[in-house]
Amino acid sequence: MTTKQSNPADVFSSESWLDDACILDIDFFVKTLSGVKSKGVCPDLIGSIITHYASKWLPEVSSIDVAERSLTQFQESPERVAVSWMKKRFFVETLLGVLPPERNSIPCNFLLRLLRTANMVGVEAAHRSELEMRISWQLDEASLKELMIPSFNHTCDTLLDVELAIRLVNGFVSLDREGAKSGAALVKVAKLVDSYLAEAAIDANLSLSEFVALAGALPTHARATDDGLYRAIDTYLKAHPGVSKQERKVMCRLIDSAKLTLEASLHAAQNERLPVRAVLQVLFSEQTKLNRQLEPEPPARCVSRRETLGQQVKEIKKLKEDVVRLQGQCNAMQAQMESMAEKKKLGFFRWKKLVSVPTSAAATAAGGGGLSKSVEMSNTEDDNDDNGVVGLRRQAPMEVRTRMVEGQTRHPRWRRSMS
Repeated sequence: MTTKQSNPADVFSSESWLDDACILDIDFFVKTLSGVKSKGVCPDLIGSIITHYASKWLPEVSSIDVAERSLTQFQESPERVAVSWMKKRFFVETLLGVLPPERNSIPCNFLLRLLRTANMVGVEAAHRSELEMRISWQLDEASLKELMIPSFNHTCDTLLDVELAIRLVNGFVSLDREGAKSGAALVKVAKLVDSYLAEAAIDANLSLSEFVALAGALPTHARATDDGLYRAIDTYLKAHPGVSKQERKVMCRLIDSAKLTLEASLHAAQNERLPVRAVLQVLFSEQTKLNRQLEPEPPARCVSRRETLGQQVKEIKKLKEDVVRLQGQCNAMQAQMESMAEKKKLGFFRWKKLVSVPTSAAATAAGGGGLSKSVEMSNTEDDNDDNGVVGLRRQAPMEVRTRMVEGQTRHPRWRRSMS
């Protein structure tokens, strides 16, 4: 009894895969999702709905291990695998059409798993390019496990799709140049790239140009330390013993010896795979670091230059205010001393008006009688008036003042009456 072998075309027609529950369900899902979007639901909630639904019908985008998914696929017949791929292609393209346009609304790791499935089932290049652009925007949130996408292109010799990683990193760096990403995100991507290079360097088919292109895609300030990059280069030199001396120099130029930690520097100084010039640069950098540590530091450098200038400006302003206040006090004291000196010089009395000055002998014999009628003492309130003092000085000649003194000596009762 002979068994008739099935034809793949007959399988496609007999399966009627377009009537599959998955396809029918996704049509209903798209209509339902459109209604939810029209209600004004936030993009994050839309993204969580899509990820949950895709994990149900597309196990490749779930968090199940890649090896378990591949083992399940190999247990199926080739015909069923081909039909499954066609359904997955339709499913992925439909999902890409309903993704919310807002960035960061869907996790980056889910997008990477979706991109792996899209490359595997042969989704159109336009859809894949749009998906790569979305991943580049949030590449700092990616994990190494999800970034290690296999190469499904038969013309590529490497196990990992290194060219895809280069495109993703270049897209992220272009966003950093535009100021759309922070420096912390760039540091995360640099660590991710160094870890990816260490894994990809094991592949014997990885070319030097691909390694240098991915390592040099990041700017120099992206890496806080070059330990990860040094580890990737050392791994590549171990896996590729036939690398020429000139190629080793090209790779070592990627490393900044001043950014190596002490542990990495000690390893590099004893590494026979590195060129002699690279080893000397590492030793020189370590010697420079040691000299800086031995140099005495300036004492009590606690504040910045800007803070020091600000304190100096405040102190100068305070000194100016003190000088103005002291100058005002000095002027007041000087005026008071001058006023006291004038009072001491003129006495406590002031001449107000000189009516007549007796010159006869009778007036002299009368003592102070005639003088008391012709001279009046002033008790006015304007004792400090300089004009009045000057006028009295002009009205009181020396002869009158002499007679007044003689009158006080002859008549002590009059003096007691004024006390």
